Amino acid sequence: MSEKIRVYITDDHQIVRRGIRQLLSTEAGIEVVGEASNGKEAVVEVDRLKPDIVLMDLVMPVMDGIEAIHQIKASHPSVQILVLTSFATDDKVFPAIKAGALGYLIKDTSPEELVSAIRQVHKGEPTLHSSIAQKLLKEISHASEQPTSPDPLTEREVEVLKLIARGLSNQEIAETLVVSVATVYTHVSKILDKLHLASRTQAALYALREGLASLYDDVGDGQ
Repeated sequence: MSEKIRVYITDDHQIVRRGIRQLLSTEAGIEVVGEASNGKEAVVEVDRLKPDIVLMDLVMPVMDGIEAIHQIKASHPSVQILVLTSFATDDKVFPAIKAGALGYLIKDTSPEELVSAIRQVHKGEPTLHSSIAQKLLKEISHASEQPTSPDPLTEREVEVLKLIARGLSNQEIAETLVVSVATVYTHVSKILDKLHLASRTQAALYALREGLASLYDDVGDGQ
């Protein structure tokens, strides 16, 4: 039997935390290991508990979610962040994704979609509310209008980009291509640099825009 997905909840509303905890307690293979009412508490507790996934609200007292994402990802890059918030404005979406969030959901998301997103993010696959996906696609279109690198993507980098779009982690890409994880990391860094992108999520969406992936298969509701 596989180990449970360890989830940490961060939200400044107790009723929201309690509702999510109750929901996840009924799900096989998922365990809530703790909760915080602000980003500062989350940073400290994630360092102690080392969960697999942090559900992160963005607007909170003491320390907001975006700063908390920055600090958590800097100290624990393997911890995945799934944003769950009421806000879908550009000044929240883009900073959260650039800070390292792998998923971004709105609080009107159904319980089934939330559980599916948790399982998807745990596998290293981006998961985005449809409205957020559209925002990022538009942002990537603007980014692609910038002068591109004089050095185009190599054949291997295109191959890696396609695998990112399919939701594979660096480890899985390394196994697929029979190379080291360090080599994959180098390829990913070069891809982001050449395409003027800030994250793997943006790279996956860029591949989607270029026809290398399907919105519903790779960025949608957890299929």
